[in-house]
Amino acid sequence: MATLIQSASSPKRTANVSLAESLLAEAKALRINISQAAEAGLIRAVAEKRAELWRQENQAAIESSNAFVEQQGLPLAKHRMF
Repeated sequence: MATLIQSASSPKRTANVSLAESLLAEAKALRINISQAAEAGLIRAVAEKRAELWRQENQAAIESSNAFVEQQGLPLAKHRMF
């Protein structure tokens, strides 16, 4: 996550992207900064992909933990206040 936060202060690099003409025209009419909007969308896409990959890589551990809780109950459950 730190790399995503630092992106605002990172050096910028030109990139070519293809966008639907109608979307680009509307964004310009609404005075949306295309570069900022694209960067924000890319930051979100990177974060979502990282989360998806983490879930895939840790699926076995998650399933094992869930199975343990189903069989044994929550550890320290007797101390819960709710």
